[in-house]
Amino acid sequence: MATFTPIALQYSSTSSLHSFLPSLEPTRDHNSWWAKVRSYKSAGKRSLQQNITKGLTIQSAATKPAKSPAEEDWKVKREYLLQKRVRSVDAKEALRLQKENKFVILDVRPEAEFKEAHPPDAINVQIYRLIKEWTAWDIARRAAFAFFGIFSGTEENPEFIQTVEAKLDKNAKIIVACSAGGTLKPSQNLPEGQQSRSLIAAYLLVLNGFSNVFHLEGGLYSWFKEDLPSVSEE
Repeated sequence: MATFTPIALQYSSTSSLHSFLPSLEPTRDHNSWWAKVRSYKSAGKRSLQQNITKGLTIQSAATKPAKSPAEEDWKVKREYLLQKRVRSVDAKEALRLQKENKFVILDVRPEAEFKEAHPPDAINVQIYRLIKEWTAWDIARRAAFAFFGIFSGTEENPEFIQTVEAKLDKNAKIIVACSAGGTLKPSQNLPEGQQSRSLIAAYLLVLNGFSNVFHLEGGLYSWFKEDLPSVSEE
């Protein structure tokens, strides 16, 4: 959304203030003196307006802030998903497709969340995982997360595609799901939609040759809110 910077007006005048004032020399003709004052005031007003008009400048106009690298990256991914016609479905439609058309729900949430509750027969392959290694770089990342009160920092799962390929054929009918879901639909506040773990996962799947990829709009939050079937492994 464009942001508008106020337009600042500047003026400059080289005329001395004294040039606007009448001479106050004593005079016996008071009518003449007041006429002279009015004449000076009128001339001074015109001169001041002319100087303001001459000095009027526009310092800035409407500008559009540049997108961040993350926003540009999501824009590219979203355009690719739209190009590949990745379709979004709501929770009830996802359940119908699972029952009637042999769709598989691919839950990309962390394993712990999956075990708490998930749709029946869903497959879990987390797109992000807890940081596993203990290199200097990984320790620094853990410290950065801890600084913000996050003591279970995550990283992109480098084995995501490999793990999905081991479980599903590339022609499998897949509905990708995460907690929130995100959306490809533009809105006034989100002209590029809203990215999510499931949409990032869908992007990686179609990028790697999976041909029947759908996306759960509203995420598993909407699934559980609709009180649709779920199971737990705890």
